[in-house]
Formats: sequence, structure tokens, C-alpha cells
Amino acid sequence: MATLVPPATTAPPAASKPTVIEPEKVDYLNLPCPIPYEEIHREALMSLKPELFEGMRFDFTKVLNPRFVLSHSLFMGPTEIPSQSSETIKIPTAHYEFGANFLDPRLMLFGRLLTDGRLNARVKVDLSENLTLKANAQLTNEPHMSQGMANFDYKGKDYRSQFQLGSGALFGANYIQSVTPNLSLGGEVFWAGQHRKSGIGYAARYNTDKMVATGQVASTGMVALSYVHKVSEKVSLASDFMYNYMSRDVTASVGYDYILRQCRLRGKIDSNGCTAAFLEERLNMGLNFILSAEIDHRKKDYKFGFGLTVGE
Repeated sequence: MATLVPPATTAPPAASKPTVIEPEKVDYLNLPCPIPYEEIHREALMSLKPELFEGMRFDFTKVLNPRFVLSHSLFMGPTEIPSQSSETIKIPTAHYEFGANFLDPRLMLFGRLLTDGRLNARVKVDLSENLTLKANAQLTNEPHMSQGMANFDYKGKDYRSQFQLGSGALFGANYIQSVTPNLSLGGEVFWAGQHRKSGIGYAARYNTDKMVATGQVASTGMVALSYVHKVSEKVSLASDFMYNYMSRDVTASVGYDYILRQCRLRGKIDSNGCTAAFLEERLNMGLNFILSAEIDHRKKDYKFGFGLTVGE
């Protein structure tokens, strides 16, 4: 008689526990240092405010040694003059600019001299590892038009502060602090003694690997918002919104920044009907070709410029 073997029973599989991803702990004692207060809109300005020009421009840079650089710039094109009518009045102008730069790890000197008599100078000195002095001045032949400014920048572990002194009895100070690894908050105050005006402002900046969002408001009536989305390492989309609640002026714009292998293309369009594009083409080592175009449909003002940049 065959032995009856009962069928083997398989135990049901144990229910798998869902994987719990613990949130990353934030070390608030080791937050990153934020960017300077006046540069919180840096990424948006790169896309939306390129150096547009009208006419012809030629720039030549000569490196004499690792610390000393000379530059020559020639510009020919129209210059706008203020008028009470809606039409833009332009007069043809041309000027030459000579520049000299001294570059050192702790000291930088920049000087520009134009044929119309203007002299621009900038100085940057690292007084210590954390304290930097920045000064700039513009001297002209016109009376009461020369001006200067000095900034003392202090870079802390997770904050930055700045104190400003300027011509016309201008005093200012700002401070920005990292609150989280992605969020930084700051504020500023200023006093213009010549005009008897004072103001206070606040700013916030949130950035990740893919986006940068900033907001700024001031007692002068200015409200500025900007957003930059990094589609890839070479493509960025940007937008901004500017509002003045005293004059009721509103402007919004969208733009792009596209970096190709041999060129960089930037452009924008705003709510006033103004469209602009800026192209930088690398023709060869040390030789760049520049195209600039801007169309203002409302004012019927059309600008086009081209230029060459020789030297690195």
C-alpha cells in the first residue's frame, strides 16, 4: 500500500515593508556663504540684460605679463539725447578708450580714459581673508558731475555684510544671511544726505541646482521678482517682474541664455514691446564676433550693432 504524503504547504511571503527615506538632516552650524546682497539677481541679469549697443565696436586686449594688461576700445554709433517728444533723438558720436589693468591675488587696479575727458578708476584690495575694500570713481570735465564710491565687504562663514560711502553724503549698509542650505534672507538701509532721502529694503533668494528665485522690495517703491530655470548645463530660461508702487510703472520680461560650442546667444522680450538679442561668436582663439539688436515697437526705435573683440 502506497504511503500517502501530504502536499507541502508554502508559507505566504512576508509583506515587504515600504522603504522609508529619512529627510536629510541640515547642519545649521555649517551653512554655505550666500552671494553678495547686490548680486542676488545675478543669473537673471545675465540673461535679460546683456550689454546691448548700437553702431560699431572694436576691442583689443594685450597681455604684457601675468599682472599687467592693456586694452584699446573704439566705438562709433549714435547717442540718444533727452527730449520732451516721444520720438528718440540721436546724434552720431565716436570715442576712443584706453585702459590699463593690474591684477594681483590681493590687489586689482582698473583704469579707463576716454577721449571726451572722462576717467574711470576701480580698486579692489583684500585687506584680510574676510575683509575687502572696493572703490570706484568717475572724473569728468563737467562741474559737479564727478563721483566716487567706496565699499567695505565682510565675508563671514554663512553671511555677508557691506558698508558703503559715496559722494553726495551717501551712506549705506546691507546684510545677507543663509537661513537654510538653499534660502538666504537680507536687508539694506541707505541715506542720501545731498537729496535728504533715506530708504530700507529686504531681499530673499532661493536657489537649487535647477532654479534660482529672488525677491526684493524697498521703501522707495521698488518691487523686483526674478526666476531662472536651468533646463540644462547650456540652456537657461529667465523671467522678471518690476513694479513701482509709487509711480505705478510695471514691466515684465522673459528671456533665454543658450551656450553653444562656439557661441553664446541671449535674448528677451518685455511687456513694453521691446525685443532684444545678443550673440557672441568665437571665430578663433582670441577673436570674437558680436551682434546686438534691439527693437522697441512702441517708440519705433530700432538699434543694431556689431563688433570685434581681439585678445583674451
